[in-house]
Amino acid sequence: MRVLIAPDCFGGTLTAPEAAEAIAAGWRSGAPDDELTLCPLADGGPGFVEVLHSALGGHLHRRQVAGPLGAPVDALWLEHEGTAYLECAQACGLTLVPREQRDALAANTVGVGELIAHALEQKVHTIVVGLGGSGSTDGGSGMFRALGAIPVGDDGEPLPPGGGPLVDGVRLAGRVDLGDVTLVAASDVENPLLGKEGAARVFGPQKGADDLAVRRLERSLARWAELLGDVAGRDIRDEPGAGAAGGFGAGLIALGATVESGAGVVRRLTGLDAALDQAQLVVTGEGSFDFQSLRGKLVTRVSGAAAERGTPCVVLAGQVSVGRRRAASAGVSQAYAVAEHVGSAEASLADPAGTLSALARHVSAQWRL
Repeated sequence: MRVLIAPDCFGGTLTAPEAAEAIAAGWRSGAPDDELTLCPLADGGPGFVEVLHSALGGHLHRRQVAGPLGAPVDALWLEHEGTAYLECAQACGLTLVPREQRDALAANTVGVGELIAHALEQKVHTIVVGLGGSGSTDGGSGMFRALGAIPVGDDGEPLPPGGGPLVDGVRLAGRVDLGDVTLVAASDVENPLLGKEGAARVFGPQKGADDLAVRRLERSLARWAELLGDVAGRDIRDEPGAGAAGGFGAGLIALGATVESGAGVVRRLTGLDAALDQAQLVVTGEGSFDFQSLRGKLVTRVSGAAAERGTPCVVLAGQVSVGRRRAASAGVSQAYAVAEHVGSAEASLADPAGTLSALARHVSAQWRL
């Protein structure tokens, strides 16, 4: 049987390439005669750069930049045929700051701007920024700061980095000059910048913002939207994707970026469709197969594409909370949980690759029959 293995990353435990290798190892031990094709995937969030490097090759640039709270972090970006591929999570990711140290008002995107500046120095013609997994809600103001346009208050002094201080912003000192570079925001989030579906109210609590902080961030982003409107020459607050990555999408849109599906970018560049055409069974996966998965996340994009071809698709996940009927409506033939197979979530987390391999071996035997 020709089996396509196309997982997303598993929460912070396994990258997409690591998950694909773990599934493949287990599958080979259970069904050694099957022909396996590995196609690890990402949707613009964590793993975006690694997945594209695995598929395309190219040159990885390592750069030390400011993390979400200013402490230096090492980040990678990929250069391939004149295009730079970056991901927010490398420089302002939520996982870069321990939970007890998170500060939703101060977290910023300065480091992502530094990555973009470095890519500009390499004379690339296109910059694709993967959005997702961010720990900031500053509307991309940190990126503007790193690229030479600094938000200032009514006293003319620069505001501190972060989303919280933007409520006092009155103008930008300086401007961002990208030259002729094409800018792309790669995201599967369509949230606007403001409102009940906006960056602060939907994603702020995930980043440590309490009710008071969420309200301040909403006011700050509303003020920031006015400054971005001056840059863009139009109101961009309600444009789809403006609320992605704590409003970073809005900052990119104001600089002329087009918004594309991150999963779509990866799908095109990894040759996923050609692999799907050849597969007799598709295996995808993620850390938790839950209600959010049914709202257009990567695994259900894969299962939907498989269903269009009449190809069965199974999901291997750390945990599964989607019922069989709901899963079937998304094109999933069966979903299997690592935690259930090994007895507990704790056991699965103790050896993520080993337990995922064990589940894949078990599933391979079932589908071989």
